[in-house]
Amino acid sequence: MSGGVDSAVAAARAVDAGYDVTGVHLALSSNPQTFRSGARGCCTLEDSRDARRAADVIGIPFYVWDMAERFREDVVDDFVAEYAAGRTPNPCLRCNEKIKFSAVLDRAVALGFDKVVTGHHARLRDGELRRSVDMGKDQSYVLAVLRRDQLDRAVFPLGDSSKDEVREEAARRDLAVADKPDSHDICFIADGDTRGFLNRQLGEKPGDIVDADSGEVLGSHNGSHQYTVGQRHGLGLQRPAADGKPRYVLSITPVDNTVTVGPREALEVNVVHGTEPVWSDGEAQHGPFDCDVQLRAHGEVYPATVTCEDGVLSARLHEAAKGVAAGQAMVVYRPDAAGDMVVASATIDRTESLAASNA
Repeated sequence: MSGGVDSAVAAARAVDAGYDVTGVHLALSSNPQTFRSGARGCCTLEDSRDARRAADVIGIPFYVWDMAERFREDVVDDFVAEYAAGRTPNPCLRCNEKIKFSAVLDRAVALGFDKVVTGHHARLRDGELRRSVDMGKDQSYVLAVLRRDQLDRAVFPLGDSSKDEVREEAARRDLAVADKPDSHDICFIADGDTRGFLNRQLGEKPGDIVDADSGEVLGSHNGSHQYTVGQRHGLGLQRPAADGKPRYVLSITPVDNTVTVGPREALEVNVVHGTEPVWSDGEAQHGPFDCDVQLRAHGEVYPATVTCEDGVLSARLHEAAKGVAAGQAMVVYRPDAAGDMVVASATIDRTESLAASNA
């Protein structure tokens, strides 16, 4: 129970379904009072109190589990290391993989519990992970990293409801969190300043911003970890490009601390390769097979043909995508009448542009 409306209603629905429910709030910070600013962040002292009050109204036991050290190692340190390596991680996905459905699930099973219930907006049908009916709140993307055995012990009671319906139900149940704003951005960066957070962790490391076409140095930066592929604003270029058009980050090379920029059309990629694939049904499919792929949270969906060879999941997109960043997840969906089903996920490792290879 995070202290928000979704997990509170999920707990109440689990009780209604006949489960013997215990509410658990995760203490993920050794200094939790610094973690919320308005709707930013989560898992604060304020949130733990909101979760406890919700548990009291629902009538279930409530505990706080200290996961701060594990969270620091598996989520925060991983986040920093990925940026230092020139990649753009998704910490929410890592938290689901390493904390909520690994550390928490392991402890729950050891204590004799059967399932972990969460307020994620996603559906499980006959063991298959599917999108929520509320596409605007769908969280199947950040759950797609879960293995078959983890999905077998997961319950997502909200997948058939819209967020408005969840809030209305919370109000009917007299849950004080009914109108509480959703948390957003990265929970462990309370002020939303990711660049500043990374600077404090990694230090400033000046380097060059280079034009992809000419090799000309267009500006300088204080650390390549401050940038992500597809970024346009905040480049601080000292001179405009020859054609006068905006420049975007095309690649980041931590070895020589170089950020390479170029025109928007140079961001287009046609093939995406991902490593460490996870198959939702536990069985690898080598393909080729046609499906849809999503390349960032709440991002656009692309029709693609997918294959898997030697542990690498490759998607040949039927139309080019822009701004695809290594470190993000590639999630494969199979559309059908029952709603899009998650087939697999993988961590994006590299991309290809057919235009560049044919030039």
